[in-house]
Order: sequence, then structure tokens, then C-alpha cells
Amino acid sequence: MTTDFSKSVDIGLRLSKRIYYGKEYEPRMSAPKPAIMTKSSSPSPCSSPLPSKHHPTAPMVYAMITEPDIVDNPDIRSYQPHVYGRFNPPALIPLHMYEISMNIECYLDTAFVTVSGTWHVHCVTASACCDCCIAIPMGQQGSILDIKVESTKRSYSTKLIASGDEKDDSDRITKAKDGFLMKRNTYTLRIPQVDGGSIIHVKVRWSQKLVYQDNEFHLSIPFSFPSYILPLKSKIPQMEKLLVNVNSGTGTVITCSSTSHPLKEVKRQPGEASFSYEAEVLKWSTQDFYFAYYVCSNEIFGGLLLHHPSLHDYDRRDMFCFYLFPGANIIRKHFRKEVVFLLDKSGSMRAFNEGIQSFSSSLELATKETIRNATEWMWKTLVAEGETNLMCPLKRALEMVGKNGELIPLIFLITDGTVEDEREICNMMKFSHVDGGLSSPRIFTFGIGSYCNHHFLPMLAHIGRGYYDHACDVDLIGDRLQRLFNNALSPLLANVTLDSLETLKSYELYPSRIPDLLSRSPLIVSGRYQGKFPELVKVRGLMTDLSSYVMDIKVRKTSNINLDRMCGMREVDILTSQAWLDKNIDTEKKVAKMSLQRGVPSEYTRIILVQKDKVKPTTLLSLLLDEVQKCSKLGNEKVIYLRNPCVGFGKLKATAANLPPGIEDIKLNEAAKMVVEAATSCWGMFINSWCWRLKTTTKKAYRTRLFQLKNPVLTGS
Repeated sequence: MTTDFSKSVDIGLRLSKRIYYGKEYEPRMSAPKPAIMTKSSSPSPCSSPLPSKHHPTAPMVYAMITEPDIVDNPDIRSYQPHVYGRFNPPALIPLHMYEISMNIECYLDTAFVTVSGTWHVHCVTASACCDCCIAIPMGQQGSILDIKVESTKRSYSTKLIASGDEKDDSDRITKAKDGFLMKRNTYTLRIPQVDGGSIIHVKVRWSQKLVYQDNEFHLSIPFSFPSYILPLKSKIPQMEKLLVNVNSGTGTVITCSSTSHPLKEVKRQPGEASFSYEAEVLKWSTQDFYFAYYVCSNEIFGGLLLHHPSLHDYDRRDMFCFYLFPGANIIRKHFRKEVVFLLDKSGSMRAFNEGIQSFSSSLELATKETIRNATEWMWKTLVAEGETNLMCPLKRALEMVGKNGELIPLIFLITDGTVEDEREICNMMKFSHVDGGLSSPRIFTFGIGSYCNHHFLPMLAHIGRGYYDHACDVDLIGDRLQRLFNNALSPLLANVTLDSLETLKSYELYPSRIPDLLSRSPLIVSGRYQGKFPELVKVRGLMTDLSSYVMDIKVRKTSNINLDRMCGMREVDILTSQAWLDKNIDTEKKVAKMSLQRGVPSEYTRIILVQKDKVKPTTLLSLLLDEVQKCSKLGNEKVIYLRNPCVGFGKLKATAANLPPGIEDIKLNEAAKMVVEAATSCWGMFINSWCWRLKTTTKKAYRTRLFQLKNPVLTGS
């Protein structure tokens, strides 16, 4: 899809050379020349590939051109020769942009982004119309929330409905397969029949995660516009506006440490700060928006926020959100660990082979030479084939760890597929984590591509009090996997508990088991409760030297942070995984209600695009018909059903067929190569500190690589 998109934009840019802007712009734009178009839009064999050259790096709107003859200046006709042929898929001409503004609200580890922009259909003659494509690239774990579009004759807006609310009315319902994600981070949506020369106003809202690193929160949003969307002539000044509101929920001072654009501080009070930028510009922003700030001290810092439910909330229980920030703690002594890697090496991963193969039959010191030899051995010895199976190697991993009560067992699972017995695996892991002590394995899962069950992997991590991450784009595998390793291998506080939970009448926690606090990631859990929290709550845990840690955190009622909104996506995802695991219809309905109320997509809701006509009827008959339509539920509205942007529950058939991961434009060996490179880098962290045993085990055609690392004596950082 990404390659096709880039090719379509490239063709659109070449096609836009037909547009004539007047004599005064001839030095900048070549004079129009008769174009010879063919029925095929495929490039010639000698043309250079365009894998991501024109992938959107900022909010964009494109004219979708199927008939090249309609491409012209809507204000100045050039009367060019007729062009025969059609584009399939349509060519994409980037529209000129007149105004762009971005409003950002940051709460704890979540940012809500609202982008508003104005575009001009400058490339289609005034007597014709075309569909337009809106492309919205988002940042870390971006999730689209809603879109509103205003054109000359119509308005469009997205809306969530329950999955069972679809109605079969062919006159006003279009069941189109539209609205989807490219590379899982760029949402695209088609707006039908926009007049040439008209103005389009677009307002888009999405949520994304802040990255926590070195005691700072980092926000990055694609905001780099290409030069060819700047209008050549316009009486309207080009305006660029940015507004950033930060509410940390901590009540502590917020300090901006870095920004990409010249923001000016406009508001400051404990726990809150606002920054803005507004300017009339000669060219649009050519760099992504970046903003970094820190909110807490060098020590572990936490709090508990309370919030009453809204008037329309179906769940009348109060809400709470508990957070811990690691601060700038420098770990002088690490937890002693034993680590096992489970790497899917089925045929789709193109990495390893069947059978039991051992690099060494005894423990080896993790020196640079040993790591190099082990890496070379893997590439030479292991060849990919077979299916994906997980239960047996996971049981084998559990048997290898947890025998020493002073070591934290860490199990990493890396896969690109789905297996049939995933529910049985989760239930087996629940049984193995009954005691919940230090020796209970922490599970860290990583999914590659779209064939994984991205609800099974997070559930497995929640059960194991670990964390989950994924990469649906091959370019992200190395960085995401390395970050997961870095976070998991630096626990700061283990076996975290909240004393006051047991004194409540009832409570529901998301996730149900509190994970460890890691030195490179904040710990945030939320939930519902009945009862009363005291003014101070005790947090307990184990430090790296196995000594007990106790801290009192303040309980604060908050009215300026909407916990319903801030925790919405997290809670919907966790409950969806629970509904999948339990096969519980009531939980599915609960997720659907929560999704509709909080305005976040889910597996059990659908997104529709509602079209409303602005043109008023002029005849008496049409007026009467319009009154009749107003009495109906939707009146003159037309509904277009969109694709569900959620990740789904995996693709078992694609996994069984050993198809390459569901990653666009992937090379067969790229995924496995990046996994091994990330793992090799991870092993380097154990040099002079760890002893390890490397073994590859395959059972019932499951390809795994098992590493057991123990460090009886660990010094340094």
C-alpha cells in the first residue's frame, strides 16, 4: 500500500504540471504542454522505485484523479488538448494548503492532538469534481478519534456505532472498504465528490503516547510539509498556529527542556503549563513537531487521582488513576535476573530451523567473543521452515526459571503469528503465577506484523506483570525491540502493591496485576471503585537489594483532568483482551458501551462517515420531500461504513501458511535480521556481568531460541 501510495503521488505531481497559473508564474512553473497519457499508471521498468518518497510526513489532502482531462486551473482555463485514458488506482495530486493549526493536550503519558487545516482544490476545473483523500500521519501508538470535513456543498463527520447497529438501507448507506491505516500510523480517508476550485476545511483529532526517557516526557508529531503544497498566489495569508497544554496531574513544576518550534509560555501554575506559537509564514513547517518536558524530582514520585463519572456514564462507580514515575534514579545495583528468549522461527520469520540445537552445553561467560561466536552460529546453523506453536516451548521456559527466590525471571516472547491454543496458554500462565512473588516470571511480548493476535500478546504480558510492544512496520522493529529490552532489563521496584485497595468495598483494576516499575518507563494503572480512599495511600515494593520499599502518596480529586478520556484507550484495550480470553459476551458489550461513551475505537464498534448535504431544496415538491426526510431518523444524511482501524485478533490461516509478516513492502529476511540485531545488541548489555547458556529448542514444529542468563554476581550499572 505504501509503495502504491507513493507512486500515485508521484504520478499526480507530474500530472499537475498541466496546470497553468498565468504568465507571472511561468518562471516558476513550466508552460503547459500536451500530455500523452496511457491507460496504465505503472512506471517504466527503468524508472526508480518510490517505496516511501511521498509518504505523508504531515496532515495532507489529495485530489484523487481518475480522469486526467479534469486537471486544470479552476480560475484560469488553459484549453489543453483532450487526454484519453484513466488512472487506476487514481493519481494523487497534493492540494494547496492555506492554514494549519495544531492543539495538543498532554496528560501523564497520553497526548490528545487536534489538527485543523484549510485546503484548496486548485487542480480540478470548476466544472468538474473529484474525490479527495485525507492522510493523517500520527506519532507513537496513534489512534484516530474523529474527523470532520466541511466542503462547499456537503459536510462529513465520523461517528462510532455498536457493531450490531448496521442497517440495510441501500439508498443512503454505502458499505465501502474505506478508511484504513498505512504502516499502522497514517490514517487515510476518502471524501467523495468535491467541486473543483472549492475550499475544504478539515479537523482531525487523535491520541498518542508520550515517550518517557531520562526523566523526561517526549512528544513527536509528524509536521513536515512538502514545498509543493504552498499556494503560488493567494490573497489569504498563510497562518501556522500551535498550542500545547500540559497537565501532569502531579502538582509539581513543569519545565520545558526542548522544542522544535519557537513556543512562548503563556500560562503556568503547579502541575500545569501552556505554550503557543502563531505566525504568518512564507513557507510551511519543514520539521516534525517535537516537545520535551520533565515534571518530577530525582526520586520515585507518585500520586493517585480521583474523578467522578460523567452524567451520561453507564458505570456509576468513581474512577481512579495511580501512577509512579521512576525519576532520574541512577541504579547502582541491579536486580539479579535470569532471562529466557522465545523467538518464533517459523517459515514466515525466515530465521531458524527444526530440531534441538545447542550452542553450548554449559554456562558461558557473556564476553564479546562469545556473543560474536553465538551470533555467527545462529546465522549459519538455523534455517527457517515449519509452523508456529507456542505451548511446549513456553512450558520449557517456565521449567528453566524461578528456582532461585532471589532472581527475577524474565521471559521475552517474539512472534509474527497466531496459534490456536492462545487461551489455554494464558490460563496456563495464570496458574503458574499464583504466588505472584519475586520468582514469578515476568512476561514481555513483542508482535511483528498484522498476523499476530495483538490482544493475546498484551494479555500474556498483563498476566506476567510485564509489558508488550509491537512493530507493524519493518523499519520500526529494531528500535521498538531494543526499547523493550532496555526497559525490561532495568526494573527499579518489583512486586508493587497499593495498601488501600483492599479497604474499598469493591474495585476493578486495569490491568488486573500491577507490573513492576521500570527505570525507563512510568507505571500507570487505572480503574473503578466503590468506597473511600484515605488522604494518603501506602505504596509498597521491593528494591534492587531486595529490601522493602514503602512510600506515602497523596490522593487528589481532580476536575481539570478527565480520567474518562485519558484512560479510555488503555481500558478499552485491556477489557477487549479480557473479553477475548473469557469469550464473554457481557464483557464485549461492556467494551462497546465504553468505546461509544469515550469516543475511542474498539473491536466491537464500527466507524461510519456521515454525509450531510448543505444545498437547500428550491422546488415545492423537493421542500415537501425534505420535510418527510426530516421525520426519519437520519433525514438527508448518507452513511458510509469505514474499516475498523483496530488490530484484530490475528490471522490463523496466514500464520499456518507461513506467509511473511503482514508488513507492507517487507523484504523476507528483514524482520528476522532486525530481531537478531536487536537481540545481539541486548546480549552486549550482559558482558562481564552475566553468565548464560544458549540453547535452541523446537517442539512440534515450533521454532524457538531459548536463552537462560544468570548473574550470580552483578556489579556496576
